[in-house]
Amino acid sequence: MWADKGKVQLCPFLFMKGTLMQHHILNAKQIAQMESRYRARLINSLSGFKSANLVGSIDKQGQPNLAIVSSVTHIGSNPPLLSFISRPNSVQRHTLENIFQTGFFSLNSVDADFAPLAHQTSARYPKGKSEFDAVGLTPQYENGFPAPFVLESNIKIALSLKEHHIIEANNTILVVGQVEQVHLPKEIIKPDGYLDIESIDLVTISGQDSYHVTQRLYRLQYAKPDKVLDPLSLSGEETNWPTNMSNLS
Repeated sequence: MWADKGKVQLCPFLFMKGTLMQHHILNAKQIAQMESRYRARLINSLSGFKSANLVGSIDKQGQPNLAIVSSVTHIGSNPPLLSFISRPNSVQRHTLENIFQTGFFSLNSVDADFAPLAHQTSARYPKGKSEFDAVGLTPQYENGFPAPFVLESNIKIALSLKEHHIIEANNTILVVGQVEQVHLPKEIIKPDGYLDIESIDLVTISGQDSYHVTQRLYRLQYAKPDKVLDPLSLSGEETNWPTNMSNLS
């Protein structure tokens, strides 16, 4: 029933799908010589599927701002920290300016039914134009938090600015925030803390402009040396590999 892959025993049907495609090799010189937009799309696609989030912020004059990002990263759980990358502020970056002014921002999930509106926030609107108004999404202010949430989002995270770092290689800026509040449907919280985000139709991004919904393969137990790797149920209980993979999702 089990196949040895190094020192780990795994169910053999996990390795029955797919074939390796012939590789096309690109070197650094070839990449540097690519047309800029072509290169940007290619390099943006290399890291695979990325989360889609809307950053909500507000300036000191009360003007809200909204921008889509695909670079949100979990930094740590205690304290709870998330980050995202901002482009260099050599030109006006309204989101970055607002966060530095007020010290607060929100991260909001992008759901399948309004992904085109979320994508439209990437357009370069002038400083006085709110992306909320421009694309038709709704700012929401809750629990005294100064930055706006997106009413239409299923998961809304309030963050305070903790630190930022300039990436010297390209002058982009890593913005790190601490989670102050989380607003989400209670139904997606599983007994072990896992969030069933697939059930609320969150989208993911590949490249710069391709939006996807997901299909869970399985949850897997905490990996330990020399221990058979078994699957988990959606609620986090240890279970056995079924004969039909669809029973794990």
